[in-house]
Amino acid sequence: MKIERVEHLHADAGDRNFDFLKITSDGGIVGWSEYNETFGGLGVSAVIDGLIPLIIGKDPRAWEAIVTQLYAVRRQAAGGVVQQAIAAIENALLDVKARALGVPVYALFGGPVRERVRVYWSHCGTYRLARWQAMQIPRLKTLQDVVNLGKEVREKGWTALKTNPMILDVEEPYQHAPGFARRARDFPELNADRHVLRNVRDQLAAFREGAGPDMDILVDLNFNFKTEGFIRMARAMEPFDLFWVEIDTRDPKALHYIRSKINIPVASCECLFGRRDYRPYFENQSVDVAIVDTPWNGVGESVKIANMADTYEVNVAPHNFYGWLSTCMNAHFCAIVPNLRIMEIDP
Repeated sequence: MKIERVEHLHADAGDRNFDFLKITSDGGIVGWSEYNETFGGLGVSAVIDGLIPLIIGKDPRAWEAIVTQLYAVRRQAAGGVVQQAIAAIENALLDVKARALGVPVYALFGGPVRERVRVYWSHCGTYRLARWQAMQIPRLKTLQDVVNLGKEVREKGWTALKTNPMILDVEEPYQHAPGFARRARDFPELNADRHVLRNVRDQLAAFREGAGPDMDILVDLNFNFKTEGFIRMARAMEPFDLFWVEIDTRDPKALHYIRSKINIPVASCECLFGRRDYRPYFENQSVDVAIVDTPWNGVGESVKIANMADTYEVNVAPHNFYGWLSTCMNAHFCAIVPNLRIMEIDP
């Protein structure tokens, strides 16, 4: 079996594009993967184009050998869009091999270890704040809207939701996201001022009122604060009995310090690439849950990251805010790793 053709395809999804890689073998077996160029990854397709000549004619079933060569060829530009391009190829190769064998991808890794995966409603309320027109979903503007959304989540049978800091006491409500240069009163400062603290407390109280006492609530703070701001935010949210707080920082020691000062489990690492990036976070006991992006890392590398996490008694969870093929890829990852906490999904 040889790789005969490699193509990337793109679909308009309203507020973003969905990007797909298609690898076809000489026997007509097709493997698919999803990657993303909308959120910080512009240029992945161009990198893939540069790698295609290196894999044409290779046996797609020997995916580890192919990926190892691609890492070596691009070693001087490791990470970033290069890593995302290699991961897209890896994931499509895994699909080819599984189809050739007539088995699911999880079977290539000894799975499944579970038949069901618990999921949480991600970006709950966040998309209704700013992307409601493009996504054709109800708009959220008030705390009562948050209460109603919490009730909707519960009535639809969900047991967990994740939200982001929202500023609702202004004429045009918005997501507080200065870490991504999005609308915030004090950008580029990353501070947890009283106005932000008050709004987030009110937001969580509204979610708890609507969703009820049994709903697990997760909060994603992303890169939106510095160390002292993360601590202030987490302490302000402690009364709401959160499932976890998601904190992104490039310093594992700073994250360990934050974790030592708060009483909420810490999830992080969604923007990291490969075991070498994750290792200092494990060695410094920085996280309770390591978030792994399988479209960025590749399912094969993601399983290796999860195995490393397990040696440090750390759970993992997939980063999954892309399209439905990504959801399928992440579901296979969740079916493989024993140390799974929960799975993200955007309904």
